[in-house]
Amino acid sequence: MHFREAVRADLPAIVALLADDELGRERDVAVVDAAYERAFADIAADPRNVVFVAEDRGAVVGCLQVTYIPGLGRHGMERALVESVRVARSRRGDGIGAAFMRWVIERARERGCGLVQLTTDKSRADARRFYLRLGFVASHEGMKLAL
Repeated sequence: MHFREAVRADLPAIVALLADDELGRERDVAVVDAAYERAFADIAADPRNVVFVAEDRGAVVGCLQVTYIPGLGRHGMERALVESVRVARSRRGDGIGAAFMRWVIERARERGCGLVQLTTDKSRADARRFYLRLGFVASHEGMKLAL
């Protein structure tokens, strides 16, 4: 297993992972279109955003996005926000997600972040248990406003 920053050639595999998900089927499409191209280009151009992939024998089997957020709170602490975590359906349960998350947490620590945070949809009971096993604490109630 190898973890690395995503490149444009990974985009079709990433989009397929995002769409192959209970919630993703409702909000993502499995085809790379102009919106995905634009978003990937914007992320690649922003030094505070990065998409990482998990690769096994040349195949992308996982993805996630990290946004590094500077803040005044907590004495100017930078935090890492992890989003869009996916592992290929055929590889779930192989330990890829846990290894990937530990790797991302270590990258955040090396960068000097004082906190790694994420949200998970309330309907994702398995994901919640997964993050709790990794040491995350459900310390806040998240809110969103669709625009």
